[in-house]
This record gives sequence, structure tokens and C-alpha cells, in this order.
Amino acid sequence: MTALTAGTTVTISVKKVPLEARHRKTIERLMRLQPAVQRTLTRVARRRGRDNPVNQRGGRMWTSRIPATRCVGAELGAKFTLRVTPHIIPDVMAVQRFLEIS
Repeated sequence: MTALTAGTTVTISVKKVPLEARHRKTIERLMRLQPAVQRTLTRVARRRGRDNPVNQRGGRMWTSRIPATRCVGAELGAKFTLRVTPHIIPDVMAVQRFLEIS
């Protein structure tokens, strides 16, 4: 296990898929911190807001909320690279038994 210090860049791979949803969600949240994934999510959210249909419902304008896009998944062997910041260290430590950090 590599020591996590703020400011370092680490490559993380999923070595075991967690059965509990809370652990899967934590890993997916960490995966969404990658800059490339952030750009994709921003672009898709902008398009979703622009193309969202607005109709009248009960005399008021109504916008149906479209669920957020899921572009990452905690799958066996999935790799991602993160720049370690102090606020994500506890999240990584909480799911470290499912991850391999190098």
C-alpha cells in the first residue's frame, strides 16, 4: 500500500468489486474526479439542460428532471488516475481493501 500524501498523483485499479452499494458508490465518486470524466460530465449536463423539454403543467412552466449520466463504473480491473487532495484521503482509505494503489 502506497502512502497517500496530498499533492501526489496515484494510479488506482479495482482489484475486487464490492458487494455493498455504499462502497461501489464511493469508488465511482473517486473515479468521477478524473479531469477527463469531469469534462465529459460537464458537457453532457450542459446538453441535457439545453435540450430538456419545457411544457406547461397546472398553469406553470414545468421541466422534467433528467437523471445524471453514469459514465464510470466500479468494475474489476478498472483503472483511474487521481491527484490526491486532503479531502479524498478518507474516502480512499474507506475502500482500500477493494483497490490497488500504485
